[in-house]
Amino acid sequence: MDLKPGSRWKSAVCDAEVVVVRPPKTPAELECGGHPMVAATAAKPEGLSLSADHSAGSQMGKRFADEESGLEVLCVKGGAGSLSINGRAIGAKDAKKLPASD
Repeated sequence: MDLKPGSRWKSAVCDAEVVVVRPPKTPAELECGGHPMVAATAAKPEGLSLSADHSAGSQMGKRFADEESGLEVLCVKGGAGSLSINGRAIGAKDAKKLPASD
């Protein structure tokens, strides 16, 4: 899986789609719903179903990051599956606080 900046990936088991903002430091497997994601232009594999352990969902417009690998992705289409990298769940980043403008 070649996670280059700007590359688009879609879930094999739900509607989720992401764009890579920052690639991982080492080769990694990006997953959604418990299964590896596929390139946005590729066909979804047949016969896969959403894993109950990875069904927390991914929300459109949120950035998801993994500090250990350095990966950061932007969810461009939400879905029922949650994102993970090499089987380890990754969470949404918190919004940065803007300074007060007095």
